[in-house]
Amino acid sequence: MRRHLLALALALALPVVAQASDNDIDKVNGTAQVDAGQHAGNVSTVNGAVRVGDNAVVQKASTVNGSVNLGDHAQATAVDTVNGGVSLGSAARVTGTVSTTNGGIHLEKGADVAGKVGNVNGSINLDAAHVGGGLQTTNGDVTVGANSRVEGGILVDKPGGWSWSSNNRLPHVVIGPHAVVQGTLEFRREVVLQVSDSAQIGPVKGATPVKFSGAMPTE
Repeated sequence: MRRHLLALALALALPVVAQASDNDIDKVNGTAQVDAGQHAGNVSTVNGAVRVGDNAVVQKASTVNGSVNLGDHAQATAVDTVNGGVSLGSAARVTGTVSTTNGGIHLEKGADVAGKVGNVNGSINLDAAHVGGGLQTTNGDVTVGANSRVEGGILVDKPGGWSWSSNNRLPHVVIGPHAVVQGTLEFRREVVLQVSDSAQIGPVKGATPVKFSGAMPTE
C-alpha cells in the first residue's frame, strides 16, 4: 500500500516538474525571445540576443555573445551577458543583478534594479532610474542621470591583466542634477568625476569631484 501511495505521489509531481522545465527557453544559436505580456522561466542563448517584451515576466535572462533587452515594465530576477550590452526599458524591474563584461548598460526612466549593476568595458547610463546594489566598472564611463538614485555607492576598479581598453582615455563619471548616490564613491584608478551642484553623494575616495551646473557638464 505504501509503495502504491509513493508511486501515486511521484506521478502527480512529474507533470509539475515537466511544466516548469517546459517554461524555460534555452537556445544555442539565435535570438531567445519572450513576447509582450508573456511569462517564462529562465531565458538563455549562447550566440544571440535575448529579448523580453513589454510587460513580460521571466526568471534569469542570459546570453554569452549577444545583447539582453527588457522591454517597458518587463520583469526578471537577473540579467547577464559576457559580450554584449544590456538595456532595461521604462519601469522595467530586475530583482537581482545586471552584469556584462564587454558591453554598455542602459536603464531608462523608472527602471529599477535591486542588486548590483556592473561591467568591465562599456558605459553605464541611468536615466531617472534606481539601483539598489551599487554600480561597478573598470574601463567604462558612468552617468547617473538626472533624478536617478543609487544605493551601494560606485566602484571604478583598477584594470587587471585580462581587462582591455581601446585607448588611454580616463573614465568619466557624471552625477546629474538631483541625482542621489548613497554609499562610498571609490576610484581605484584615475577618473574624471563631475557632480551636479544639485546632486547628493556619499564619501569620495581616490578622486576629486568637480561641480557643474545645468543639465550636463560642458566638457
